[in-house]
Amino acid sequence: MKSMAKNSLKTLAAASALFLFIQTPSAYATNLSDLKDEKKEIESKKDGLNSSIKNKSNAINVNENKQQKILDQIQTLNAEIDKTNSSINNVRAEIQSTNAEIRSLKDDIAQLMHKIEERDILLEDRARAIQAGGSVSYLDVLLSSNSFVDFIDRFSAVNALLEADRQIIQDQKEDKQKLEEQKQVLESKRQKLEDKKAELDRLKASLNGQKAEKNKLIDQLEKEQEKLKSEKVLLEKEYSEALDVSAELQQKIIHEQNRLAEIARQQEAKRKAAAAAAAKAKAANTSNSGGGSGSGSGSGSTTVDAPQSNGTWIKPTNGRLTSPYGWRNIGAGPEFHYGVDLANSTGTPIWAAADGVVAYAAPLSSYGNVVIITHSIDGQIYTTVYAHLNSFNVSVGSEVSQGQQIATMGMTGRVTGPHLHFEVHIGAWRGQAVGSVNPLKYIPV
Repeated sequence: MKSMAKNSLKTLAAASALFLFIQTPSAYATNLSDLKDEKKEIESKKDGLNSSIKNKSNAINVNENKQQKILDQIQTLNAEIDKTNSSINNVRAEIQSTNAEIRSLKDDIAQLMHKIEERDILLEDRARAIQAGGSVSYLDVLLSSNSFVDFIDRFSAVNALLEADRQIIQDQKEDKQKLEEQKQVLESKRQKLEDKKAELDRLKASLNGQKAEKNKLIDQLEKEQEKLKSEKVLLEKEYSEALDVSAELQQKIIHEQNRLAEIARQQEAKRKAAAAAAAKAKAANTSNSGGGSGSGSGSGSTTVDAPQSNGTWIKPTNGRLTSPYGWRNIGAGPEFHYGVDLANSTGTPIWAAADGVVAYAAPLSSYGNVVIITHSIDGQIYTTVYAHLNSFNVSVGSEVSQGQQIATMGMTGRVTGPHLHFEVHIGAWRGQAVGSVNPLKYIPV
């Protein structure tokens, strides 16, 4: 009786310990899930910051290209301004030359005016002489000749005087006309040059105005460039801080995964001890009863249709292999496939490939809905990943047994059709590449 009481106390203590032990993973795993959620937020923030940094870099490049184009335009304008200044200088030189010609012409005009004045004086003297001597005509001079020879002499003298008067008047007329023509030519030339200079001055003013606008635009772009660079520096600083936080969270996650792995080892030891005890009790019962048929343990609805295990692992679903482990190209370029794809219809049951503890159960980037299970098999930690799930019926910290239904097949995340993406990793899961191995080395297909 006393022995029975002692055994009852041991049984109660063992049950209490087992109860506490089973509760512990949930607390650790929940903490791990929170850390992963926090890390996912940080990763999302990093992605956003990285995208913003790239956008800023692109904006800086666009700004620099704009500046370069405007600087090229300014260089062209400078060349045009230099060309215009050269033309203005040439026109100024022509104007100076024309002014020199005008000054020279003025000297010629002054001499010509002097000649005209002398002729005017001569003509006035002739007119006064005629007026003082009375109205004597050239005919009277001829008729008053004494002889025919005198008549001829007088006729020749009269003709000479008449020709001289006509020549004086003609020269006077031509000189005045020449004077007016020269003055008009030079004035016209000077006016054209002045007009050309005015046009060049307007062109220079326009070019200077365009250059001023371009310089103003360059100043604005330089200010915008400084702003973009400052914003980029702040984003890079924030990104660097996010990297530090992400690294710290990663260390926490690794720590939690290690603790979770230790729990899985302890659970394995417990299961092995329980299995050994059950086998010993079964052997004792068989010995005491002298034989008899043992009753199979019901697996319940969660293990219906699960394949029988011929070793440590089972195939996690019924489906055909559509994409093996390794390099592949599904249209977006070569990529490494860190698992295998088993295709079937949406809703097909997904089973735990081995006993373990659920470390993650939530959406995960392009994986869609994901369940991650940590296993301890002969002291070695393994992690299995079940992705693109339509739904899952386990939570973080849940202890699952091999063949237990944990989810249904779906097509969440980046997929082209319903299938299970299944991965096996040696050690804790730290991303798809770390510890990744070909699942076909472990599960039958």
